[in-house]
Amino acid sequence: MADWVIVVDDDETNLKVAGHILSKAHIRVTAMRSGERLLKYLQEMEVPDLILLDIMMPGMDGFETLSELKKLEKARNVPVIFLTADENEGTEARALLAGAVDFIKKPFVPEVLTLRVMHMIDLDHLQKSMVEEVEKKTRENRRLFMQVVASLATAIDAKDTYTNGHSERVAAYSREIARRYGYDGKRQEDIYMMGLLHDVGKLGIPDAIINKPAKLTQEEYDIIKTHPVLGAGILRNIKDMPSLASGARWHHERYDGKGYPDGLFKESIPEEARIIAVADAYDAMTSYRSYRSLLSQEEVREEIEKGSGSQFDPRFARIMLDMIDEDRDYKMKEE
Repeated sequence: MADWVIVVDDDETNLKVAGHILSKAHIRVTAMRSGERLLKYLQEMEVPDLILLDIMMPGMDGFETLSELKKLEKARNVPVIFLTADENEGTEARALLAGAVDFIKKPFVPEVLTLRVMHMIDLDHLQKSMVEEVEKKTRENRRLFMQVVASLATAIDAKDTYTNGHSERVAAYSREIARRYGYDGKRQEDIYMMGLLHDVGKLGIPDAIINKPAKLTQEEYDIIKTHPVLGAGILRNIKDMPSLASGARWHHERYDGKGYPDGLFKESIPEEARIIAVADAYDAMTSYRSYRSLLSQEEVREEIEKGSGSQFDPRFARIMLDMIDEDRDYKMKEE
C-alpha cells in the first residue's frame, strides 16, 4: 500500500504543486484547505502516515491546528511537518517546540520536498516497528516470568501440607478487589503476581514447623512470623518489579499498626499489601486446616466486617464484603 500524506494549505497552487511532486514519487496525497477541515476529517476517517501543515492560514493557523491535533488520541502520534515561507528562526524554533518533526520552506524545491517526506515516513515506520518489537519482547518476557512465578507459587503451596492452591486464590481475590477498586489492567496483573508470591518466605521456614498439626509454641510462632522478611529478601533481587518484595513483606501488617514485621500504620502500608491482607485473611478462613474445617460464609463475613478499620483497610474490606454478598452459593473457598 502506498504511503499516504495529507497536505494542508489555504493556497490552491501550493496544494497542486505538492500533490504533483509527491504523486510522482508514488505517494498518495490528500489535499485540504484548512486546519478545521483536517481535524474534522481525522475524527471520522483513518490517519495518514504524515501531515504537511501550513503555518499561516486564515481561521486556525498551523500552531492552533497542531495543538488540537495532539488532543486526538488516534492522531497525536502522526508526524507533522510545517510548511512555511517565513525565514524567521524564531518561527522554526516555535514549530519544533510545538511538536512538529521538521519544516519545509516554500516555494517547494521538488527534490527537497520528496526526500524530506520520504525520509520522515521511513523514519516513522522504523520507530513504530521498533516499538512493536519491544512490546512483543516485553509480552514474551512477561509470559515467561508469569510461568516462573506460577511454578514458584506451586512450590510454596506444596511445602505446606494444609494449603491447596492458597497462593493462587489469594492472587485471584486480590486481583478482583483491585479491579473493583479501579486498578487498570497492568496493575491488576501486577497485584496478581504479588499475591502468588506473598508467602514465598515460607520456603525458608522448616517443614516441621510449617506442617506441625499441634498448636505452635511461642518460639515456633516467632519463626513463622519471619516469613515476610525472608520473602522480601528473596524477591528484592527482582529489580524490575520492586512491588513484589513489598507485597511479601507487608501483607501481615494491620491497618491499626498492630501487625508485623514493621508495625506500619494505615496509609504507610503499601496499598497492594493492604489488598493482599484482606484476600489472605479471607482465604485462610475459607480453607481447611489441621485443627478445623473451613468457616461458614456467615462467620467469615462477620470476621471481615469486625476487622474493617482495625485489621483491614475499610475500603478493601468493603469490597471483600460485597464479593461475599454476591457469592450466594459460597463458591469462593477451598474445594
